Amino acid sequence: MKRSRLFLSLLFVLGLCQMAVAQSSVDAMVKDWERSKAYTKEYLDAMPESGYALKPTPEMRSFAEQMLHLTDANYSFASAASGEKSPIAMGASEKSTDKSKANVTKLVMDGYDFVINSVKKMTAAQLAESVKMFGRFDMTKEAAIAKCLEHQAHHRGQTTVYIRLAGAKPPQEKLF
Repeated sequence: MKRSRLFLSLLFVLGLCQMAVAQSSVDAMVKDWERSKAYTKEYLDAMPESGYALKPTPEMRSFAEQMLHLTDANYSFASAASGEKSPIAMGASEKSTDKSKANVTKLVMDGYDFVINSVKKMTAAQLAESVKMFGRFDMTKEAAIAKCLEHQAHHRGQTTVYIRLAGAKPPQEKLF
């Protein structure tokens, strides 16, 4: 009798530990996305209004288009990984005709909020589920969210040059 109680108690404690570890994974992802949102906001703020149309070369995206591109990807990746319906159509942000600083900032911040809120609703079990991204890449939902984080960091990083070309100073690195 005592052994079975001890065994059940041990299983219960192990279950609680597993739930705590799983929740910490979701919490860590949310923390990374909140940091990335704040860092991107610093980039948006650092670029003068006149620099939003800046293109280092004619074939490149403008600063605004880079930021809107990463926003479209944020919606696409988060929607595919979480199952949440994206509130915007694929590519709609970058196609926006209003590329003013105020509008781009709003659209970009809304995109980050979508990712953060989508991740907050996920469980560790959902993060471990498989998803096929873009119809050809099999990965876990957690990996898809991580790829999205990588993608937005890549495009935000590219805009460092744009900010310098506009004569402004980019924000300090924000790893933690």
